Amino acid sequence: MASTVTIEPSKDSSASSRPGYGQLLRTRGAWTFLLPGFAARQPFAMLTISIVLLVQHTTGSYGAAGAAAAVTGVSMAVFAPYSGRLADRYGQRTVLIPGVLVHTLSGLTLTTLALNHAPLWALFAAAVPTGASVPQVGPMVRARWGVKLQGSPLMTTAAAFESVTDELTFVVGPLLATALCTTVDPAAGLVTEAALTLLGGLLFAAQKSTQPLVAVDGHARVEHASALRVPGVRVLIVTFLGIGSVFGGMQVSLAAFTESIGEPGLNGVLYGTFATGNMLSGIACGAIAWKVSPQRRLVVGYAALALAASGLWAAHSVLVLAGLGLLVGMCIAPALITGYTLVEDLVPAGARTEAFTWLTGAVALGQAAAVTVAGQLEDRFWGGAGFLVPTGGTLLALATLVALRSRLAARPRGRTVARGVGHRVPVAVD
Repeated sequence: MASTVTIEPSKDSSASSRPGYGQLLRTRGAWTFLLPGFAARQPFAMLTISIVLLVQHTTGSYGAAGAAAAVTGVSMAVFAPYSGRLADRYGQRTVLIPGVLVHTLSGLTLTTLALNHAPLWALFAAAVPTGASVPQVGPMVRARWGVKLQGSPLMTTAAAFESVTDELTFVVGPLLATALCTTVDPAAGLVTEAALTLLGGLLFAAQKSTQPLVAVDGHARVEHASALRVPGVRVLIVTFLGIGSVFGGMQVSLAAFTESIGEPGLNGVLYGTFATGNMLSGIACGAIAWKVSPQRRLVVGYAALALAASGLWAAHSVLVLAGLGLLVGMCIAPALITGYTLVEDLVPAGARTEAFTWLTGAVALGQAAAVTVAGQLEDRFWGGAGFLVPTGGTLLALATLVALRSRLAARPRGRTVARGVGHRVPVAVD
């Protein structure tokens, strides 16, 4: 029979209802997982560009490089939710340690094969485990915030802080990887990515005191239902696929646009403007004491994102494109933050890491698909045709979100229900 566990709000959640980053960062024990977590998630942003630069150098083909990177991205998107579910059931540390070891070995194998001019199928074979074993540190950090701040208005601030951290990662990571590959050695980016994954992942895994507890029934572990069974999570997955289409479409289309005007160096500037808009709005979003429900914020914010993305294909100058890119970036962060915030209302604590990885995987899958489609559009049609991908992706996701928004209704507060037999006791699993 099903049993119910009642969770009392933590004492920390009784703090001021006015969110603030200072109050968030003073949460007891937060820095013990934030610092190693930042180091461990940095390689995530280095992986794709490192593979592209290495494989393009050894094969002379951007097509082969993009294909190898796409295989990695799809593998990550497919396997990430299973990694998250295992972390919920057996503990983050139990899943993370073997994961970082497999990822490090796979990444170094891919590097060795590329340097030895192995055939493309061999690169694909190494790219699959490299992507499948990418440590899902970001979702794990978010799950730890959920434990620390359960029921607290600071959850929105924490979601915003994590969004800003992700954006900072995606600004610093590609720059570091590019600098290493172009000034040190074409393989330096991927080797550094593997080393940082190993070091940061093991340090993060060592923080046992802050990982979410795992419920057990006597000597047997409780079987938790998958987060994918929650209707609202499925709606959020579609929503995040649309966000991924913006990232992927922007990357390809901005590169094609700057090359077409003979200024390829502006690509970094334009994409940096897009990322800056995302960071700034993320910071602002976390500092606001919202009175509007997150469900309504998501619909309104996503409508603004779709509207802004719809103008990209018509931009024909650097200044106009920079302005639109800044606006699109500013619309993405509120949608991401609100989506992650809704997970805390929709999903029981025992399945949140899995839920976060479904969303992260959806962004990665949407990005991989958008890169492929946008590249084909740029090659086959007019310059700027790739910008139709963010437009189409966000409009389709918005239609789904509006039609199914009732599924985002919050679950009853103060109760967590999981399937199991008898009395369950939460315990920390090493």
